[in-house]
Amino acid sequence: MAKQKTALDLHGLYEASVQNVDTDLDFAKRIYLKHFKQKPRTLREDFCGTAKLACNWVARNKQHEAWGIDFHQPTLNWGIKYNVAELSAEQAQRLHLVCGDVLNSQTPKVDLALALNFSFCVFKQRDMLKQYFKAVAKSLNPKGLFVMDIYGGTESVTAKNDDVREIPGFTTPEGIKISDFNYIWEQAEYNPINHHTTCHIHFKVPGHGSINKAFTYDWRLWTLPEIQEILIEAGFSKAEVYLHDFDDEGESDEIFRLRKTYENVQGWVAYVVGVK
Repeated sequence: MAKQKTALDLHGLYEASVQNVDTDLDFAKRIYLKHFKQKPRTLREDFCGTAKLACNWVARNKQHEAWGIDFHQPTLNWGIKYNVAELSAEQAQRLHLVCGDVLNSQTPKVDLALALNFSFCVFKQRDMLKQYFKAVAKSLNPKGLFVMDIYGGTESVTAKNDDVREIPGFTTPEGIKISDFNYIWEQAEYNPINHHTTCHIHFKVPGHGSINKAFTYDWRLWTLPEIQEILIEAGFSKAEVYLHDFDDEGESDEIFRLRKTYENVQGWVAYVVGVK
């Protein structure tokens, strides 16, 4: 079992193995510019967790401003202690963190709204997802874009499926050096009748042992057509799907292109974009 000091660094392990905020922000900016011929300045990060993405946004440009919303104050506190602390005083003034429900938290209207890492799948009922999408649409400027991501493929509907990746080591905020470690995504349960799924993230960290069920998710795995249809019903004018190709080793090439058709491969991650 992992020692308590390692458990305190779970958010750092998550950020290192799951998040790639530069890729997400570059994509959102590119698609916004494509649609509206201008650069976005304001951003709302829903389910923001440690607010790493929102912090990165305000650090990129002195004209950028961001709002982050998450219902879990301890996670926000971790982000304040480690991510917000990396910002200058001027940058931190352009970051606003809200502990609240994404369904009803009020923020000024923004150019970009993002709900990443499949977070919106917490809404299992169609009416609830539509209510959320309506709240996002209401939070956007007339020239506004909503970006989310979702995974799929034949393996995504296979129960008892594990995906193991080696993650480069890093140094924790406390100065603890972490060697290259394993990130394990376990799909523990999947119900084909309602697409409800239970997934766990485990870590195997050299010198610190295994951290089982570091994070657990109880979701509905929404399909691409469902998401697109609900976006339109919620008031968006367009719903677009962007998917990657694969390199010679069968891994994502990380270049996301607008798609109308796609091969039914074992696994993929897509950006779904709602255009105001």
